[in-house]
Amino acid sequence: MGHERKQIQETKSDKNGAVVLAPNASFSLPVVITEAGPRAEKRFFEFFTANIRNENTRFAYLRAVKRFFIWCEENKIALGQIEPVLVAAYVEQLTKEMSAPTVKQHLAAIRMCFDWLVVGQIVPMNPASSVRGPKHKVKRGKTPVLPPEDAKSLIESINTEKISGLRDRALIGLMIYSFARVGAVVKMKIEDYYPIGKRWWFRLHEKGGKFHEVPAHHLAQEFLDAYLEVSEVEPKLPLFRTLLGRSEKLSKNAMSRHDVLRMIKRRAENAGVGKTCCHTFRATGITAYLSNGGNIERAQAIAAHESPTTTKLYDRTGDEISLEEIERISL
Repeated sequence: MGHERKQIQETKSDKNGAVVLAPNASFSLPVVITEAGPRAEKRFFEFFTANIRNENTRFAYLRAVKRFFIWCEENKIALGQIEPVLVAAYVEQLTKEMSAPTVKQHLAAIRMCFDWLVVGQIVPMNPASSVRGPKHKVKRGKTPVLPPEDAKSLIESINTEKISGLRDRALIGLMIYSFARVGAVVKMKIEDYYPIGKRWWFRLHEKGGKFHEVPAHHLAQEFLDAYLEVSEVEPKLPLFRTLLGRSEKLSKNAMSRHDVLRMIKRRAENAGVGKTCCHTFRATGITAYLSNGGNIERAQAIAAHESPTTTKLYDRTGDEISLEEIERISL
């Protein structure tokens, strides 16, 4: 176990979705993998490049798998000695240190990695396949939702005499009125806002390289049109771009999710509204839709959720308990 850990570069996706190597990032191959030989090293590396397409998932799974193999190294367990009981012991230890959803994610990463190693004939069986993670069921999401009046106040508080204000209002409006994920919004190009007949549409870049098309709400269209009227319009440019320094000129670089979060925090504070995050506007839009008579199945389709159960996590229509109902409590 005294081998030095080999260094290999981390990966990320280029603008076309192809896997490339990040020039300034590296991580250590776990000793458990290097001791299993070059074929195991290659297969391990391929798992995080060829097999996992989403960049965020890749890095999250990398951290989870590395942590497990470091635990194996510390306990002097070789790759071929890993059995279900050992994986179960590791998961049990994690439950004392992490939340149930995080433990389940770590177990999923370990299970997928071993599946890949089995297919590559590095190990004969997957020791994590029979291990069960902690039970975790969520009926109500934790994403903060703005009441309609607060969402309206936030939008109206934005100074639209500046291009940054027009951009921010358009971005927030798009997330509210199309239930869009911030990750899908920051990947949009100008050409992803387009007409079909008399109606304008949004093409959202979803997880796994999928596209999801949503008709533009008239207010979202109004906000986008006002923004694009004063910005450089080249179809291949990012739709929402950063500013050049402290100026009110747009660069050619797309805003990141972190840029959007900082902007949202700043705008919410200026407007004096409650706690917010990027997902707040997705949840706010879904809640407003359901409050106005929309059904969960349609909301699921607009939000591009795989299951209506996920959509219900964003529904806060049942949060308010009327005083009339409370007054029914009589002793």
